[in-house]
Amino acid sequence: MNRAVALIGASGHGLWHRRLIERTPGLRLCAVSDVRPPQQDPDAPLDGVAVFTDHTDMLAATGPDAVVICTPPHTHLPIARDVLRAGYDVLLEKPPVASLAEHASLALEAEQAKLPVQVNFQALGSAALARLVDGIAAGVLGEVEAIGVAGTWWRPPAYWVRSPWSGKRILDGRPVIDGALLNAFAHAVMQGLAVAAGAGWGAPVLAEVQRYRAGQIEVEDTGCVRLTFPNDRRLTVAVTLASRQFRAGDITVTGSAGSAVLEYPTDRLRLPGAGWTLVPGREDLLLNLLAHRDDPEVPLRAELERTRAFTAVLEAVVAAPPPVPVDPRFLVSHDGGLAIDGVEPAVAAAAAAGALFSETAFPWTAPATTYEHRLA
Repeated sequence: MNRAVALIGASGHGLWHRRLIERTPGLRLCAVSDVRPPQQDPDAPLDGVAVFTDHTDMLAATGPDAVVICTPPHTHLPIARDVLRAGYDVLLEKPPVASLAEHASLALEAEQAKLPVQVNFQALGSAALARLVDGIAAGVLGEVEAIGVAGTWWRPPAYWVRSPWSGKRILDGRPVIDGALLNAFAHAVMQGLAVAAGAGWGAPVLAEVQRYRAGQIEVEDTGCVRLTFPNDRRLTVAVTLASRQFRAGDITVTGSAGSAVLEYPTDRLRLPGAGWTLVPGREDLLLNLLAHRDDPEVPLRAELERTRAFTAVLEAVVAAPPPVPVDPRFLVSHDGGLAIDGVEPAVAAAAAAGALFSETAFPWTAPATTYEHRLA
């Protein structure tokens, strides 16, 4: 029998969820709720699907096995609270919430309801990530000393106007969760944190943030964050969306006995003494949630608590000053927009050395504003 799934937020990224449910054996979309008429799509038809404009009406009228929430981040907490109080398991789109206070509030709500909240960080279902963490636990790297995350992508001007909140810091008086660090490379940040947790580092205690922009936007298209942990080990993330050269995104883990690299978008892994290996397989987080519903002994891959450190980093980035405009001398025309000349080696150097961009001495990085944020 197909498992019934309800979806709140049926257009935009919600359409991705609809398509996934449509093509996954054993799943059936029973209802959707959206404040606007849902997008029509031949790969995700709504024939026979109940459509609502108010999610509370949907929750009262249907009885799904799980509810997927795919709405703007600032709406996640009140909607998730409604779903939990209605008695349903939750798959919550990333980022889960907009602050640590909201994270604690949602965790308490889930505890009181005795229901799970899974966060849709799909990369946490990666078999390659699991193999890397298992290798670290087995000591193949020795003691993990540093973690560096790097990625260089390009996003054209159209990317920054894809929705009313795109490229914005504040909309309707609330912080917007957009930009290279929190949106495009959110999986890189989350996987880096998962590796740090697997190495026994615990949760970060300090974030140092630098943000830059090549385009006329309010958030960073280029940024770095250096996280310090209680053992004084560091996780450094350096990424850009203003690059002419593509680097898929990788996590380099340096230990006393060797290093490993995980190319997180492709699930390629390189362990000490071995070449690149493709480690296929990503566990679908909705199916994982439903399996956990059937058997609580099945562990959730991306339970809410596992994402708390990401929320702490998010809070630090949101609190940081606006991004610094890159000096026009270092900007070059590319694909209808502006790329940063020399951004690729700076990203590589920062991730490899555990450095902030301004510490790499590349000329485009000056002037820099470094924001330090103590993490609760």
